[in-house]
Amino acid sequence: MERRVKVLQFICSSGFYGAERWVLALAKHLDASKISCDLVVTMEPGQKPLELVSEYKKLGLGCHIIPMSNKFDFAAVNKLVKLIKDENIDIIHTHGYKSDIIGVLAARKAGIKSIVTPHGFENAKDLKLRLFIWLGCQAMKFATKVVPLSQQLLDDILRMGVNADKALYIQNGVDLSEVEATPKPSRVSATEKRIGFVGQMISRKNIFDILDIFESLHQQHPDTRLLLLGDGDARVELEKYSKGLKSVDYIEFLGFRDDRLSLLKSFDLFVMTSTLEGIPRCLMEATAAGIPVAAYNIPGVDQLISHNLTGLLATLGDKTSLQQYWQELLFEPDRANDLANAAKEYVYQHYSANRMAAEYSQLFFELSGTP
Repeated sequence: MERRVKVLQFICSSGFYGAERWVLALAKHLDASKISCDLVVTMEPGQKPLELVSEYKKLGLGCHIIPMSNKFDFAAVNKLVKLIKDENIDIIHTHGYKSDIIGVLAARKAGIKSIVTPHGFENAKDLKLRLFIWLGCQAMKFATKVVPLSQQLLDDILRMGVNADKALYIQNGVDLSEVEATPKPSRVSATEKRIGFVGQMISRKNIFDILDIFESLHQQHPDTRLLLLGDGDARVELEKYSKGLKSVDYIEFLGFRDDRLSLLKSFDLFVMTSTLEGIPRCLMEATAAGIPVAAYNIPGVDQLISHNLTGLLATLGDKTSLQQYWQELLFEPDRANDLANAAKEYVYQHYSANRMAAEYSQLFFELSGTP
């Protein structure tokens, strides 16, 4: 029997966001008879147990935890090197700035191949975070391969100085079986229109624009409600901001929810106002669930949504136009259904997790020298 390629997925996780779900989807769709795909995460003092770890274990796959004494504990590099050697790992596959820095250093020390998959770049204001992002981008240059999730991210890494021969574009994919298996909930109100967002509450998601647009819309259409699923550094500031709005009683910050997909299927409209994205997993899930989409027209989003064909897109920052698109999709049901159905067909045709896993498998085989 031929030896399986041993791949180690590495992420310094702080929740169960798009990157974590992406790692899970990839591992789920790899051929376990040919590729062993373990997970390693870091754990900082006081950090809660990770949902990614529990979900990964349900797949019957190996999980490892590297303790860190603080957020920037570089002793984790040597701990990761030891794990790589103990488990006879062929390839480490990293996700996120911190994971890229630690993972690429450990790979070079251990003498194995490394793959970095950028999921998106943060336009952070905090100086320390910006420095850390810069270090993560520098680490990419020393990886064996850099495999971004979108064409825009591919352009970004080349502009950052990653050699073209190290770059490889594998189109993003998502496990849509979970969306299919989730039943659509019954309506609480026959008349209320539910507008929803799912994702991290961080600066590049630009959720303040969602709140502003909803505030204006709600004055004209009082039977509307805004549901915000997710958490992140900006949540406290966003909740504080919402309390100054007249529509505050119709805005719900729901945090992380186990019934996320059921709530998603209860939306009448899925909205995004991000300033920067890879290819958003939440947007794929919304289209797969048949929810009409209105968003800003930015790279990444435009790979899933084409204006007037699979959704409605406004120029970045044009809140007036985006509000108009919200109204169209909420109150013109035939048009909303046509766009939603076209988007659902498109995402199923082009963003299969099986197709993505097959392309990554080929890369794993090539880097490990496996026929």
